[in-house]
Amino acid sequence: MINLSEGFGGDGFPELKIGEVVAHLLYDYRGLIVASDESCQASQSWYESNQTQPERRQPWHHVLVDGSHQVTYVAQSNLKPDLTGKPVVHPMLNLFFSGIDEENNRYLRNDVPWNPGEPPDAPPSTPPEGMPPLPPGN
Repeated sequence: MINLSEGFGGDGFPELKIGEVVAHLLYDYRGLIVASDESCQASQSWYESNQTQPERRQPWHHVLVDGSHQVTYVAQSNLKPDLTGKPVVHPMLNLFFSGIDEENNRYLRNDVPWNPGEPPDAPPSTPPEGMPPLPPGN
């Protein structure tokens, strides 16, 4: 029997994971998922100020925007996996990630907590021994 939900969350959206490089479906930018929430945790006023209001009851992801200093908060329904294999360039990349799993095309998240609005109290980590380093410029 075929399980149509395999690889998808209970809500029917593809499961995106922390460390995955994604592309925004509407605004045509790439980024890296640094943290996730099971549903939208933003205030109602923030949500209503957006140009679009995707369903709140789905995963929402904090995304480091490639080639920018920006971090966005995006509904999973507005994201898809980015399969280009290009590295992500963001000034906070080395703070929250310790290397790349090239075989699975994912960045390796370290233990520095994600607290939007609060700077982390830990320095950037170094990649584990034997792990390929992050690409230059990160």
